[in-house]
Amino acid sequence: MMELADVAWPPEPIRTARLVLREPETRDRAVFVELLASPRVHTYLGGPGDRGELEQRLPEVPERWRGSFVAELDGTMIGHILLRRVPEHGRPAAAGKADLGYLFLPRVWGSGYAAEACAAALDWFESVRPGEPVVLTTQSANTASMRLAAKLGFTEVERFVAWDAEQWLGMRAPAAGRGHVRTVSA
Repeated sequence: MMELADVAWPPEPIRTARLVLREPETRDRAVFVELLASPRVHTYLGGPGDRGELEQRLPEVPERWRGSFVAELDGTMIGHILLRRVPEHGRPAAAGKADLGYLFLPRVWGSGYAAEACAAALDWFESVRPGEPVVLTTQSANTASMRLAAKLGFTEVERFVAWDAEQWLGMRAPAAGRGHVRTVSA
């Protein structure tokens, strides 16, 4: 997904004040199914997947590729962070750039875990791809995601309509061009 062939993968687990970001493992499969089948998680993502189909379709270790991190709290997966390259045929303002995506279990919403995990993943990305901007797309109706994007330093590039809803595309400048969020790495 991401051109990180020259980057050691998986990286050492990334530790923040409360979380560990690590490579997905077999033990995370049930939480991936829960995330992907959740109507609440997928309110702004086109709707949930069918739990039965997900159970059959997902590999033993889902989402295992470069740029894919499990967010773990007290030894248990609570979310997923994904940094992937936007295809060259994507939105012109985002094409070829790194894209930040994230999903967290509803029971942990409002606790700041998504901000903490995303900031740590962005810091990691900055360390392996210094100077590269990152984009994030969300529905403009998703106020929580819009707040998180602002907190992480994303600024609006454009709005457009896709999937019958207004989408917001933001970009985060490299660390040299903005205030830097510090995380603690292992």
